[in-house]
Amino acid sequence: MLNKVLIANRGEIAVRVIRACQEMGIATVAVYSDLDRDALHVRLADEAYALGGQTAAESYLNTEAILDVISRSGADAVHPGYGFFSENTDFARAITEIGVKFIGPPPEAIEVMGDKVSSRKAAEAAGVAGVPGTTEFLTDASEVIAFGEQHGWPVAIKAAYGGGGRGMRVVRSAEEAPDAFESAKSEALKGFGRDECYVERYLTWPRHIEMQIIGDTHGNCVWVAERDCSAQRRHQKLVEESPAPAFPAEIRQAMGDAAVKVAKACGYVNAGTVEFLYQDGEFYFLEMNTRLQVEHPVTEMVSGIDLVAEQIRVAAGEPLSFTQDSIELSGHAIEIRINAENPAEGKFLPSPGHITTLVPPAGFGTRWDGGYESGDTVSQFYDNLVGKLICWGEDRPTAIRRTLRALREFRIEGIATTIPADIAILEHADFQEARHSTKWVEDTLDLTGVAAAPSTGAEGDGEARVQRDVDVEVNGKRFAVKVFVPESQAGAVVAAGAVGASGGAAGARPRRSAASGGGAGAGGSGAVTVPMQGTIVKVLVEVGQDVEAGATVCVLEAMKMENNITAEKAGTVKEIKVAPGDSVGSGDVVVVIE
Repeated sequence: MLNKVLIANRGEIAVRVIRACQEMGIATVAVYSDLDRDALHVRLADEAYALGGQTAAESYLNTEAILDVISRSGADAVHPGYGFFSENTDFARAITEIGVKFIGPPPEAIEVMGDKVSSRKAAEAAGVAGVPGTTEFLTDASEVIAFGEQHGWPVAIKAAYGGGGRGMRVVRSAEEAPDAFESAKSEALKGFGRDECYVERYLTWPRHIEMQIIGDTHGNCVWVAERDCSAQRRHQKLVEESPAPAFPAEIRQAMGDAAVKVAKACGYVNAGTVEFLYQDGEFYFLEMNTRLQVEHPVTEMVSGIDLVAEQIRVAAGEPLSFTQDSIELSGHAIEIRINAENPAEGKFLPSPGHITTLVPPAGFGTRWDGGYESGDTVSQFYDNLVGKLICWGEDRPTAIRRTLRALREFRIEGIATTIPADIAILEHADFQEARHSTKWVEDTLDLTGVAAAPSTGAEGDGEARVQRDVDVEVNGKRFAVKVFVPESQAGAVVAAGAVGASGGAAGARPRRSAASGGGAGAGGSGAVTVPMQGTIVKVLVEVGQDVEAGATVCVLEAMKMENNITAEKAGTVKEIKVAPGDSVGSGDVVVVIE
């Protein structure tokens, strides 16, 4: 068995892995960025080490910093969670090459399946057909146009090394292709460190159904259960459930068999998910996620199998603790992703900020996997998932009612969340009768009047901490240490030989642009404001330019998603108050139109 596991991640998945390790008697090592110094996963781990930096690229995607912590901590295994380095072949190889266990698949399997183009080829070789698409990376928007003209519009450009809808753009005409291609590459690079993309046919009304598989080093590979993840917005999942409703038993068996074929074709070991699109009685291979999925708890709830513990055992060389025939499923489970977003009548606007109150629901069949507690801050620099609410019932109607009860019981203040939209989804007859698809939330669900209460806090409402370098004595031995104290108390930190502030406010908010303090002028007045905190990626207009109502004036990145900021009135651009790279806050004026 493993002795010490480093979790190369943050948020609720880091917390989930830490808890599993501690239950197995395994020591845990957390890593953290400057912004996560006091995060929940840091507080729970047995040891914690600073990576430095604020953004993911500066911290959680810094291979050398993580390798250094592995060496210093003596960890003998690394769990990557999901996102970040979880599907990065180079990272997996860097871990295994220093003799440390990677709690995930072999680098070779990630190489084949982590890249969605080569995974399509591998699936086809295993006899599992995918949605028609390219099997080579795109090099130019003209290839998107050629594919669309041949297969029909719309088509989907997708990040080859990503998931969760990031780096994906739906293209409905040849005219949209160039901008969509560049935007998909840009978002993929920021989210996954790679900008390769491919294109495929975009199905009109599919359901997203995926199979949880797990294999060991002894030749065993099984599928545990399927999950229906069709309730999505921006191609990111909102609600997941197991088993899939209105799903024929013969299709379930065929899909499970296909998933195992795909896994065995690439020598897959450890936990993974094979995703399919299901429409009109047919299913198509979509991709394989070579990692633990966000929605794994619904499978755990109906199977009774701790998938994280099983991952750890497999990485330690043990065989699976169960067989295909021994798996017994019971009842129905639903998972709700609680995201820091305001549904905003269907706009789903990122809502980073300070959580003043977080009291999750409780009760029979109710589970909360969270990454934050009251007093924590959700940063604009990371994913907006606050946590996951999972409810079990003896059947689907019971699970739906229990989930609705729990959502109404949930208390979270200081940030806006997706809870109002989640309630609207579960209450709708289409969802209850399983008539929804991956397009349903955006194309059919009426969210008029559905919005979160105004946020009572903003990122940084928790008082900023500043660094002080202080000399201290412990048992007569002198040490130079860094301390991080609330800004209001910084002047009170006095010690013999203490040095003043070094490096400024390490935990302070990022640089704000000249737009700060501009106020939330109404769009109709000509003052174009941003609805959320974030970073300006592009400015698409110039002073003196005439714009129409609805035209995009700039692109704002928040929580790893790009958002178009549009003009609400036609006119001439009088002033541009931001530039690419500027940080802005909710309500800041970015462009003035007269």
